Formats: sequence, structure tokens, C-alpha cells
Amino acid sequence: MDNDVMMYRTMCLIRRYEDCMAEIYTEGKTPLFSIAAGTVPGEMHLAAGQEPVAVGVIRHLRSDDAVTAPHRPHHFAIAKGVDLGRMTAEIFGRRTGLSQGKGGHMHLFDPQTHFSCSGIVGAGFPPAVGAALAFMKQGRDNVAVAFAGEGAANQGTFHESLNLAALWKAPVVFVIEDNHYAISVPKAQSTAISHNSERAQAYSIPGVYVSGNDVLAISEAAQEAVTRARQGHGPTLLEVETTRLYGHFQGDAEAYLNAGEKESWRQWDPIRRFRAELMDRQMLSEEQDERIQAAVNQQVDDAVRFARESHEPEADEALRDVFAEA
Repeated sequence: MDNDVMMYRTMCLIRRYEDCMAEIYTEGKTPLFSIAAGTVPGEMHLAAGQEPVAVGVIRHLRSDDAVTAPHRPHHFAIAKGVDLGRMTAEIFGRRTGLSQGKGGHMHLFDPQTHFSCSGIVGAGFPPAVGAALAFMKQGRDNVAVAFAGEGAANQGTFHESLNLAALWKAPVVFVIEDNHYAISVPKAQSTAISHNSERAQAYSIPGVYVSGNDVLAISEAAQEAVTRARQGHGPTLLEVETTRLYGHFQGDAEAYLNAGEKESWRQWDPIRRFRAELMDRQMLSEEQDERIQAAVNQQVDDAVRFARESHEPEADEALRDVFAEA
């Protein structure tokens, strides 16, 4: 399968997964909403619309490269190759999950694919620099990538991490997802500059802003950044314009959005645009697309079935794998 068609397939898989999670999240939470109730307890942050960022960047990584992600992590985990069944079981709080059901949706850890995420804003930057430093010390040409939202670029961890990475010429790429809102606060009301990529100048590293939520443009910029890091030339800061098609979290009333704003994002859906482009280039046919949609639907259905059929942890497992015994 052509690389561009593979990217399209992965984007479709992410979208199908997020749409499915949106439906499942409501189970057991009506008529009276309780965040602790239902199949999926806790908050849920979905990444529909932001697929190009994960797919466009991670296509250039190897399985042994490291990725740190934020509290909206599913698209990055799927693009990195995290097992969908075990990830879903973790989100459901089941024993077969990545962390035996103890981490949940915002704390997905998979050593096999070198993937991790955190519910703390800006928490992924320092570990990515640490992983990059370890690669350097080991004489390996691996790369670490830290993903975060534009709100995280106002955290101290962001600036501290850029400073050290630039100082050490560490093989790390910082990727900021600019989805226009940090929770409910517009970027213009929280950030003194138009583009966070401009902040790279303060650390004497390249800063690139990619507009349009275009997976091919993102891929091109990411390829240059990853190659630069892998060749020992140090970090790059990428900021990518994207859109979230769901709220900040499931249940978000989105009263802060302007009239028609969400509708305009949906009309500019990145998957629909990429599909049309692939068909115009005769790289994708209707029949092939039907096979792709059937395959991703089956993959998501299998993952959900695995999670539903998995057992919940027993009460005596609550402290297991959490604290070391004396």
C-alpha cells in the first residue's frame, strides 16, 4: 500500500476509534451524568480532527523512537502502533489493559512502542528531552518527539526543555498542536505571540509553523525535523494548526465557541479533504476506500470486544504494581 494511502488509513482508524469512544463514553452516564459511572470512568478527551498531526509526524519515526503525548493521546498512540485492544481495555479500566486498568485514558504507557502520555499539562516535554539525552549517551541515532497543545507552550516545562535540548543538541522534536483553544481560552487571550514556533528563535533552533491541518504539509515539515535530529543537529520546534471536532472533553457545552465555528471546522474536515486529493491523484479508488473503511471498523470493533470481555481488577489488586514492597 502506498505511504500516502497508509496515512489515510491510519487517519480513518483514529477517527473511527474516537467516534466509537464518544458513543461508548455515554454508556451508564444517563439520565444523571456521573463522571465516575459507566463503561469508561473519568474524563475523556477525543482527538477527532487532529489526526493529521499524529500521522504526519509519526510516519517518520521508528518503533524504537520515543513519543510523549498529552492528555488527548489516542491519535498519537494509534499512530505509534500501540495495541488497540490493550489500549481500549486500559481506558475501560480492565485487567488486560496496558497498565492493568490503573492508568486510564490519560495515562497510557507502552514500553514496547516507547509511548507514554500524561494528564498534567506540559509534563511530556522533560521526559522527551531525557529520552533524547539517553539516546545520545548510548550512541544511538534514535529520536524523541514531545507532543502538546498550544496551552502547554506557556508552561515552564516547555521553556526549560527547549533550553536544555538546544544546549545539548539533543535529538528531540517538539510538536505543538494549535487547535485554537486551551480548554475554553482562545489562543489570542493566553499567548503574547501569534505562533509559538517563533519562540524557537530564543533558543537558536528552527521553528516552523504549518497551517491548514494538512497531513502532507505536516509530513514534509516533520521529515526535515526528524532527519535533522537523527543526524545529530539538534531539536526543532513545530507548531501545527489543527482543529478539535469534539469539545475539550466529552460533556463540554462549548459555550465559548463563536457561532458557526464548529460547523466551519467540520466542513474543512482533514480526512475528507485528503480522501478527495488521493482520488484526484488516482491513488485511491472507491472500492479501495470501502475496503479500508471495513478494515478499520473491524479493527475497532475487535478492540472494543476485547475490552468488554476482559475482567475488571479485583479489589486486592489496588496497590499491586503501584508501590514497591518494603
